[in-house]
Amino acid sequence: MLGFSRKRPPLIGIDVSSTSVKLVELGGNAPPYRVEAYAVEPLPGNAVVEKNIQEVEAVGEAIKKAYRRCGSKNRYCAMAVPSSAVITKTINMPAGLKPDELESQIQVEADQYIPYALEEVNLDFEVIGPSPKGPESVEVLLSASRSENVEMRVAAAELAGLTPRVMDVEAYAIEHSFALVAQQIPELEEDPLPVAVVDVGATMTSINILHEGRLIYTREQAFGGKQLTEEIMRKYGLSYEEAGMAKKEGGLPDDYLPEVLEPFKETMAQQVNRFLQFFFAASPHDQVAQLILAGGCAAIPGVDEQIEARVGTPTRIANPFGLMGLHSRINPQRLSNDAPALMIACGLALRSFD
Repeated sequence: MLGFSRKRPPLIGIDVSSTSVKLVELGGNAPPYRVEAYAVEPLPGNAVVEKNIQEVEAVGEAIKKAYRRCGSKNRYCAMAVPSSAVITKTINMPAGLKPDELESQIQVEADQYIPYALEEVNLDFEVIGPSPKGPESVEVLLSASRSENVEMRVAAAELAGLTPRVMDVEAYAIEHSFALVAQQIPELEEDPLPVAVVDVGATMTSINILHEGRLIYTREQAFGGKQLTEEIMRKYGLSYEEAGMAKKEGGLPDDYLPEVLEPFKETMAQQVNRFLQFFFAASPHDQVAQLILAGGCAAIPGVDEQIEARVGTPTRIANPFGLMGLHSRINPQRLSNDAPALMIACGLALRSFD
């Protein structure tokens, strides 16, 4: 099942991206939470392509390595399927139905919204609240994904000796962790405008628009830091691994900044601006209050300033752990550097407190 609101034991959030797996475990009984454990483990090339798992064994091995390094003793986890692999629909259902009655009725209704045979999908739902149509109805969020998307992630976790208890959707995981970022921006409380969270990963970029704390729009597109790595390869005659290492650790020639990095940052700013224009064209909104930059590319120095200058919207780097305590084994500087890329894993770890 795609899990939403059921009571869960403590969970490790596991985000499987195209180039790495990321683990986060949170503790505490209420905000501010505490970061108990986290790890980032690289994946071999083509193990995951555009967030679709191709090599289950390789992903399972990476999860196992990350789990060993993070120091957690917990064996339960929460994972997520890509937003692009999920069909969501808000439907109206009669109010007052018991949970089993609601589930049975949704199974009947779902067939008209999902373009696959129901035996080929994993289906779940969440009651959002009263329907604007009247007190006799409630709004229900219906989500469905092809079973193979879920099964591949479950298989990878089980190869690492872990037990998945929740299969979420990446956009909803970001919605959860955004609440932690919003606590650090007091001016958002009074601002009626939506907020954009742009996650720029290695191969995919997503924009998630939240209004009054709820996700109202999401879109994904193929673009990410891999393009920068490939340009480093081309210009300096390096292997992909060498280029990736040089990108992170430095040591490239003096012309790297003006001839490679700055053009990539400008392209990234253009991509973000294009994402926003898609949203404005599809909604009644024509501006956003803030732009929160997440994903591995958010760590590029000065990219937030460049995006803010181009888009004209206040832009800040995401850190969902900004108000949290840390376990003594966690390096604060390393976590701060990795934090923008951990939004999904953090949102999944928050399922422990549902």
